[in-house]
Amino acid sequence: MNIELQRVAPSDIEARSMEIITAEMGAHNFSDLELPIVKRVIHTSADFGYQESLVFSKEAIEAGIAAIKAGCTIVTDTQMAWSGVNKRVLEKFGGKAVCFMSDPDVAAEAKSRGETRATVSMERAAQLEGNVIFALGNAPTALVRVCQLAEQGKCNPALVIGVPVGFVNVVESKELVIASDLPHIVARGRKGGSNVAAAICNALLYMASNNERE
Repeated sequence: MNIELQRVAPSDIEARSMEIITAEMGAHNFSDLELPIVKRVIHTSADFGYQESLVFSKEAIEAGIAAIKAGCTIVTDTQMAWSGVNKRVLEKFGGKAVCFMSDPDVAAEAKSRGETRATVSMERAAQLEGNVIFALGNAPTALVRVCQLAEQGKCNPALVIGVPVGFVNVVESKELVIASDLPHIVARGRKGGSNVAAAICNALLYMASNNERE
């Protein structure tokens, strides 16, 4: 088998990938702020379906960037998403990323109440002070609880990134966010994941720092 590989310097691989993504996306209606996020998600997933499924509420991106610049806390619903967030850039602005899912007291409370750890984690996150971005890529129950807490006046997210993946209540939880007044970036349908949540966070971080990537 004779397979010809592209010769690309390691430092140029991401730039070349973005060139390919731009070419294959073709015509689109994304704004200058939305496009880097869409491209970052496609780069992470190699799935051009996100070109059709990503939904942005009005001024959601501006809200996310403003929160980052103000030193926000990014709350994730998995350790994987937490690991994927570029904390070096986030910390430049005085921000931090947290995930309460593995905390023993969260697990204990969830078991005693018959709730998911994601639900209890979001209740814990609602007690945080300052600007908070919720980056949720796994648990629809987390997304639902954030909406409920916001409706009850118990939290006021700067931005909700709603991209859970799966089959049970995934589509419904995302539509709940879209129908709300919360600033949001949502991947409609069943697709998503922790990697997508982290990719959206990183796109916002790079935009806040005026660099395509750091």
